[in-house]
Amino acid sequence: MWLSNSSIGRKVVMSVTGLFLVLFLTFHMCMNLVALISPAGYNAVCQFLGANWYALIGTVVIAAGAVIHIIYAFWLTIQNRKARGNDRYLVNVRPKSVEWASQNMLVLGIIVVLGLALHLFNFWYKMQLNEVIGHLPEVNPHDGIALIRETFSCPVYVVIYLIWFVALWFHLTHGFWSAIQTLGINNHVWFNRWKCISNIFTTIICLGFVAVAISFYIMSLTGCGTCTL
Repeated sequence: MWLSNSSIGRKVVMSVTGLFLVLFLTFHMCMNLVALISPAGYNAVCQFLGANWYALIGTVVIAAGAVIHIIYAFWLTIQNRKARGNDRYLVNVRPKSVEWASQNMLVLGIIVVLGLALHLFNFWYKMQLNEVIGHLPEVNPHDGIALIRETFSCPVYVVIYLIWFVALWFHLTHGFWSAIQTLGINNHVWFNRWKCISNIFTTIICLGFVAVAISFYIMSLTGCGTCTL
């Protein structure tokens, strides 16, 4: 019960679910890069991770981790604001030791969640869910390349996704090392090292996503995609 009744316990839940989601993002980024190397290979991965039982179980686990992380994030934010009361209005200057991302994690989190909702609509809704219930018979749920080309042929979507990736970068750079610190995998020597590692690792992940979006938009300029917005 301490995981939900104490502030430390709630931070532990946030940290564990956050690191779990970082691992998923790493896998997802690597999978997306396959689309740049081999369209056929990417579609093969999409088929392998379609509506198979193991993929559905994985989807439920990932969704549970994301929901728990979001709920605990709002919970901690509300309780922290209640604990600070009117004191949070007394200081308008951010201390040098406090990062911008740290003070804006809630806003960044909301942008990340909104981007996630759009991403689920553009891909999961048309792929795995479509394969399960067949609500879009005109869409091949295994043709992920076609959906990527359609989505990133539109400059509006490209800009929205780039904004999402930037928010994700800020959110992860703070959240990654903060989770490590909360779990105690840290000391005076490793404090700055973990911050450096989190910045590098997060940058690699986000640049991977950015590379896919921009590459497919550039390819669409040659007539490989159609914008529907």
